Amino acid sequence: MFVTFEQFAMARLPSLMRYAVVLTGDNDLAQDVVQEVLARAQVRWRRISEADSPEAYVRRMVLNEYLSWRRSWAVRHVHAVGERLVEIDDARSMTNDHAQDVVEADALWNRLATLGRKQRAVLVLRYYEQLDDDSIADLLDCTPATVRSHASRALKSLRLSEHANRIPVEEKS
Repeated sequence: MFVTFEQFAMARLPSLMRYAVVLTGDNDLAQDVVQEVLARAQVRWRRISEADSPEAYVRRMVLNEYLSWRRSWAVRHVHAVGERLVEIDDARSMTNDHAQDVVEADALWNRLATLGRKQRAVLVLRYYEQLDDDSIADLLDCTPATVRSHASRALKSLRLSEHANRIPVEEKS
C-alpha cells in the first residue's frame, strides 16, 4: 500500500522529533533538523516510499543531518532539557519525586552534551534506538569495533564526569 508523504509525516513526526531531541539536546534545533529532513524527504518521497523501510530511511537522514552539524552554534549552546527527557520516557527508574527526576535528567543531559557528536550518536543509537553494533556501524559508515570504541570512550567520559560532579555524603547538609 502506498503511503503519501503527508500521511507519513503526520504519523511519524512525534517519533522523529523525540529522536532528534535526544540526538541534539535542544528542542529548537531538533525542530530545525526534522524540518530540513522532511523538506528533503518530500522532494524524494517517491524513491523513499519504495524503500524497505521509509521510516528507517528518514531516521538515517535525521542522524546524518545531526552529524553534519551545519549549525555550529549549537555545539557551543547546548541547553538542558531534563523535563523533556522525563516526558519522552528516558527509561530511568521511576521514582515518586518528579523534582529529583528532573535534576538527574538535567545532570545526565549536561554530561551527554560534553561528548563528541559520534560518541553521542553511538549512545543514542545503542540505548535509545536499541540498535546493535553492526547496525550502528552501518549507519555511521564505520566498523563495529569503532562503534564499540566510541561507546566505551563515551561511557568512560560519562562515568568520570558523574564521579567528578558527585558531592560526598558528609558534605551534604
